[in-house]
Amino acid sequence: MQIHRDWTGLSADCRDATVAMGNFDGVHLGHRAVIEAAAKAADAPLGVLTFEPHPREFFAPDAPPFRLMNAEARANRLARLGVQQLYELPFNQVVAGLTPEAFARDVLTDGLGIRHLTVGADFRFGKDRAGDARVLSALGAQMGFGVTIVPLAGTAGQEYSSTAIRKALAEGRTRDAEKMLGHWHRIEGEVVHGDKRGRDFGWPTANMSMEGLHLPRLGIYAVLVDVLTGPDRLSCRGVASLGVRPMFGRNAPNLEVHLFDFSGDLYGQHLSVALVEFLRDEAKFDSVDVLIEQIGKDAEQARAILVGA
Repeated sequence: MQIHRDWTGLSADCRDATVAMGNFDGVHLGHRAVIEAAAKAADAPLGVLTFEPHPREFFAPDAPPFRLMNAEARANRLARLGVQQLYELPFNQVVAGLTPEAFARDVLTDGLGIRHLTVGADFRFGKDRAGDARVLSALGAQMGFGVTIVPLAGTAGQEYSSTAIRKALAEGRTRDAEKMLGHWHRIEGEVVHGDKRGRDFGWPTANMSMEGLHLPRLGIYAVLVDVLTGPDRLSCRGVASLGVRPMFGRNAPNLEVHLFDFSGDLYGQHLSVALVEFLRDEAKFDSVDVLIEQIGKDAEQARAILVGA
């Protein structure tokens, strides 16, 4: 998959795609419906047009983190869906100020040269969100690209949405989130240096930052782990702590992952960690010995849950 961070100066082989457009935070089943519609719309390379940062981050930079995935995780998920061209365009003052007509002309037509575009029925675009899916369809007819408006997807009276997924994760309902996502919720990123307490306790962990991401319910999880880079690329099971380590003072939330039956150096490598099942809330124990005993129980429970996973 090729990733483009500008809409100007693209070579001919990066243009003339059939493109799904949206923010695609989480790449849930509703998003997949829009992407699948693009794949079926024309005999052309499959593309996705999205924005970085998320427009919500641009307009409210001081709001609490809400994203289900960072740009790296989103790109990895889109590549798995067969996307060939990812147009990850910068969302800045210039883009925010484009009218719907200017966006369709400058970005979609002159810049990307798209052949066909698919969007969800609730899609809005352009300055002050003035354009909707119907406006986009009319502009496509004027400028020479087709438009497909995809109905919102859902089940049992509930639409698949990033908002509903965030709520499920905040409540520790990982399996409900998985049903809306179509895959486990994953946290992806680089392994960073931590306090190394886990290693001292006999439970070495890979530490990952949660900066900029929506926080699922803090606590202990059974997890599936993919090592995406480095010499030890593999998939394995594990147990993870998502929280602030209350026994050791006030800390920024992070993810500490213990990989079962693994011994190696993962610093600087990138992991993808799937939250499979919430086990318990984080807690402050009376002593380190009690904590270590509880970690062993957590690991045993996680192993049992992940049998066959």
